[in-house]
Amino acid sequence: MSGLRTISTGSPKNYDSIMKILLVGDSGVGKSCLLVRFVEDRFNPSFITTIGIDFKIKTVDINGKKIKLQLWDTAGQERFRTITTAYYRGAMGIIIVYDVTDERTFANIKQWYKTVTEHSNSEAQIMLVGNKSDMDNRVVTYEQGEGLAKELQVQYIESSAKDDTNVNEIFLSLARSIQEKLDLNAAQFGVGNNSNNGTSGGNNGINIKLNNGTNKSGCC
Repeated sequence: MSGLRTISTGSPKNYDSIMKILLVGDSGVGKSCLLVRFVEDRFNPSFITTIGIDFKIKTVDINGKKIKLQLWDTAGQERFRTITTAYYRGAMGIIIVYDVTDERTFANIKQWYKTVTEHSNSEAQIMLVGNKSDMDNRVVTYEQGEGLAKELQVQYIESSAKDDTNVNEIFLSLARSIQEKLDLNAAQFGVGNNSNNGTSGGNNGINIKLNNGTNKSGCC
């Protein structure tokens, strides 16, 4: 697929660009909890399994540019896979999440990566996240996660939505990588990226300065 580029709308706006970011991975790994922690800075140990797609907006500051992040939380259950594949189109960043306490979710990462690379832009930035790092009963080591990330040639980070470990870093690091790619493409093609890209949505007005269904439990 073609490289990452922003699309100008010509309409006034209070941001420089939009980045569409997807969270994917098996059900129960904590995708929704990571998203809620990042956008709303709260943690709910009980959650309702996402049915299809959930969508949130957060505006952040990346290298002096105001970036609107469109964050899409996809259902991880196999029966919803066909629904969510359409949402890969236009995604500039994709976060693949597994649960460090559940080896099965880690074993499924390569299948998720295959799905991501088949359906997303070839230049979409990908990050692997090992969630629930606060738990004592981990079965997947940091070294295993890091090793797989190196094999897949993607970024890697461990996180905990429960104690807010590295949650901001996930989204900000990915956004920085996307912005660097956009800046490079803009320089190559002579196209500015102070423009709109992605589906429109509301803005909750939260800014970050760099330097910084079925009821289930255990969302960390």
